[in-house]
Formats: sequence, C-alpha cells, structure tokens
Amino acid sequence: MKRSTYILLTVLFFTAQPFFSCKKALQQPPLGSLTEEIIANKNGVNNLLIGAYAALDGMQGDNAALGGGDAWTGSPSNWVFGAIAGGDASKGSDGGDQPAIDPIAKFYSDATNAYFNGKWKALYEGVTRTNNVLIVMAKATDLTEAERKEIAGQARFLRAHYYFELKKMWNMVPWIDESTTVFNQPNNTDIWGKITDDFKYAYENLPESHKEIGRVNKWAAGAYLAKSYLFQRKFPEARTIFDVVIAQGNTTSGMKYQLNEEFSDNYKPSKEDNSEVVFAIQMAANVDPDGPSHGNNGDMLNFPYGDSPFGCCGFFQPSIDLVNRFRTNELTGLPYLTDFNEHPVKNDMGVNGGAPFVPDQGPLDPRLDWTAGRRGIPYLDWGLYPGEPWIRDQKYGGPYGPKKNIYWQATRATDEDKGTWAPGSAINYLVIRFADVLLMGAEAEAQAGSLSKAQEYVNIVRARAANPKGWVYKYKDDAKPLDGFSTVPAANYKVNEYPSGDFSSKGKDYALTAIYFERKLELAMEGHRFFDLVRWGIAEQELNAYFNYQGKITADVRNGKYTKGRNDYYPIPQRQIDLSQLNGAPVLKQNSGYN
Repeated sequence: MKRSTYILLTVLFFTAQPFFSCKKALQQPPLGSLTEEIIANKNGVNNLLIGAYAALDGMQGDNAALGGGDAWTGSPSNWVFGAIAGGDASKGSDGGDQPAIDPIAKFYSDATNAYFNGKWKALYEGVTRTNNVLIVMAKATDLTEAERKEIAGQARFLRAHYYFELKKMWNMVPWIDESTTVFNQPNNTDIWGKITDDFKYAYENLPESHKEIGRVNKWAAGAYLAKSYLFQRKFPEARTIFDVVIAQGNTTSGMKYQLNEEFSDNYKPSKEDNSEVVFAIQMAANVDPDGPSHGNNGDMLNFPYGDSPFGCCGFFQPSIDLVNRFRTNELTGLPYLTDFNEHPVKNDMGVNGGAPFVPDQGPLDPRLDWTAGRRGIPYLDWGLYPGEPWIRDQKYGGPYGPKKNIYWQATRATDEDKGTWAPGSAINYLVIRFADVLLMGAEAEAQAGSLSKAQEYVNIVRARAANPKGWVYKYKDDAKPLDGFSTVPAANYKVNEYPSGDFSSKGKDYALTAIYFERKLELAMEGHRFFDLVRWGIAEQELNAYFNYQGKITADVRNGKYTKGRNDYYPIPQRQIDLSQLNGAPVLKQNSGYN
C-alpha cells in the first residue's frame, strides 16, 4: 500500500469537463455540482491538480468501466501501441480474444479501431484536467506567487506529457489550452513548440524535491524536456540538458539519480521510492471497492493464463525475437548487434508441459530473466516457469510470459488487486527512469557530442546488468520457492561493458547501433520500442525483419507489413473526425495513407 505522503490517484467527484465550455438551456446548475466560485481557492485548485495527476493512469471517464472492453486501450504503459507494435511482444492469448490488437500489431488497422479512440479520449481527458487547473488557479485569490508558479509548473508538465503522448501517436493533433474558447480545433499545426514551452516552464519553476513523492519535480521536467528535443532531433539542445540532469538531478524525495543496484527493484512496490525514479505513474492496489481502477488496470490482461495463480488472461507475451537479443558472446560478453537471430536462445516451443526440458545453457544477459518468463527458470518467487501450461495458445503467441508487470508471491496480500475478474497490481508504471535518461543522453552525445561520453553512459547501464547481486538465482529448494534463493545463478549469465575506446574507434554509426540495441535490452516490454524505431527512421527495416523472422514461428504476426510514410503514425480515430463536423465538413484531417 502507498504511504500517506503519496498522491492517491482517486477519481475526484467533480466533472473533468471545462466549466466554461457548456452553455446549457437550464440556468440552474445541477444539484450537487461544483462551480468555479466554490473551488477557486488554494484547496480547490490543489484538488483539481490531483485530478490532473489521476488521469495519468488512463482509466478515467469511459475507460474506467472494468467490463466495458476498453479499460486497457488507455493504458499509460503503451503495451499495445509501443511494445507489441514495436516487436517486443506478441499480442498473446489467442487469435479470437481482443482481435482489434491484431491489425495494430501487423500495421493494417484503420481509423475505426476502438483502441485508437480509447487512447485519444484518455489523453484529452488529461489535457482537459490540466487546463482546468490553470483556469481556476487564475481566479483564486489565496495563493502566493511562489505557489502559483509551482502549481502551474506541475499542471504544465502534466499537460506536456499528455500532448507528448498524443504527438508521438498521431503527430498532428489539436492544441487546446486554458485560453481556448472554441474547442473544435483543427490538427494543422506542429505542437512541438508548445510541448517544449510547457516543459521549459516546469523545468524553470518546479522545486527540486517535494514532500509528496508522487508529484513531479524540476529534474523530471528537465529529463522530459531533453527527451522532447531528442524526438525533434535537436541533439545539441538535448545533450546540454541531459548532461545537467545526469550530473545534478535527484528524485522528488531528494535522492541523487543513480541506478538501483538490483535491476528488479524497478518493478517492486516496496522499492518504488528509489534513486532510479524520474517520472512514475503511481498505482495502488485495493483502494477502490469497485475494482482495481487504480491498480494498473490498463495492464490487467497481461498475466499468465491456464493453471497459473493469476487466473487471466494470457496477453503480452515476450517475442522470440526479443529473447534472442539477450544472447551474449562467450568471449566478449557483448550482444550480437546485427545477427542475434542467428544465435537463438533455446525455447520450449511445441514442448508439452509434462515433457522434460533443459533451459538454454549458453551465455545470456541476466536482464532476460527479469523481462521474460522462460521454462525452467524461477518466475519471481512463484516457482519455475512451466511454459505451455501457463500459455493460452503457444502456436499463436509463443513460449514466453511477461515478467516486469508481475507482483511477487511474498507480497501478494498488498500488491495484488483481485477486485474483478483479472488482476490489478500496485506496481508503478515508470514513464522515465534513470537508465532511460542515461541511454537518451548517450544518444544525444553520439549525435552531437562525445562518443567517449556516450560509451560511458551505456557502460553505466551495462555495469548494473553485470553486477551478480542483481541476477536471478535458483531456488534453495525448487519445490518451495518461498524458502528463498540459492547462490547459484539460474542461467549462464555473462555480460560485460564495451571495452575502452570502442565507440570512438569504430565511429558514430557503430555507437548508435550499440545504443539502440541497449535500449531494446534495458527497456524491453516498457512501451518505448515502436516510438524509438519511428524517430530513428528505421521502423520499416526493423519491423519487416521482425515479421519475416517471428512470423515463421508464431501465427500472430504472420503477414505483417510496415510501410514507411503510412505507419509512422496511427490513424486519427474516425469517431473524433466525425465529431469534428462543422458546416458539413470535418475539422480534423486524417493522417496520410488512412483515407
């Protein structure tokens, strides 16, 4: 359970729609409603700000319906739009369950796909709430100037986050802010400048720490500002800020940014206030009597199926292509950057759960076994991952299970939320963590600075992976995993840093290839991959190679095809285009290739 100093992401009882936008025929406000006059004070503004934070989980409005079929479309983890579409994972389950994901995974979806509309609504709900904070704050008279700047900094950070998500999903989207009076706005301008203006304001006006650790601080704003520059390919600007954030930044609770000694601590609720957290969406189990609406509900489908202890639902299975990337060279301890699928990791595809199976004995990066459930390897403290008995359709989705989003058996009482038919959990979603910052900083250095510095940042990440303290170990007694772990590694782990001078001697292209690969390993299954591939300009090459390889093994991505220019962005939801009609024509214009 969260400590009392956290912001509890509750759904507030006032409306999230703009107070100024509705001109009703009835002049008397509905009984029980809240007006601007009532909440235009410090307490009211702060409650509105909490509501703006609450929208981060994507579960507000229509998406809050647990049985409504779209609770997961607004998931902030982007497990569909970023991870599955990026080749990190198969959809999982079987071909008849959530079939709307299949065309997204294979890039033939059209604008009527309900997943797009669900995500759009969730993000604009967040935009609306942040704008309401700024509107009402302007009318409050009991705030000091310092308080106004801090509240505005938080609100503008959150608004920039929501728009950043909209931008990377759809590119051209309408900009609506606190000064907008006509809300049917066109999507005909590039909003990057407005996004960076909001992050700049937050960077310049937010404090370095806060007593409520769920709130954002100066350094989170700096990291996100630099990330927005990186997406715009403004590498010198990104590099300047990343270097400052890496050297000087600290968490909201005041800890200097550094990597956790153990990789797995990033995914444990008991360790969530740690030195690697830059910007996290707070989750809490068992706080809503109607279900896990605050317990990572957007990822509720993504647990092992069959006779697993989770009950549902078998989605989000790590791809074979992903797992093969964790193979390392026996001599160097480095990854195979270009021919990883020629060195595949042994798997139990087609092996019945009752048949014997010996896991891969070759050298592997230990982050693999915190990322994917593999047959014969400890699945946290739930026992050895059994393979086929926990998989809904192995031929469709492959042999692996998700792991980063899974709570431990030992902390099940506090971290599991079984308020409905599929599990929720208290595991926060990390929008940005320090390893991500280091790798983005490495990318900016390789593009506009020092290859030596870029390698230094990458090696910090690899050094953590190489630390035996953070590896997965065999159980003391395989029959009783709760008895604890032995001192014997669960696999043949071998991972080394890049040797001194490697990036500088081999050049920029090699350095970028290594950095891109490291992001794949470190951030696998965290929703970044598709958006990375698009901004690097290599999505067509990478994803079509993925379809060619993975499609020969699993049925889920067979015949997938990525087309540059069309699939770089998703289609504007047709529902939103229809709603934008004015004088017989839509105000919103569809993205290229989807008309």
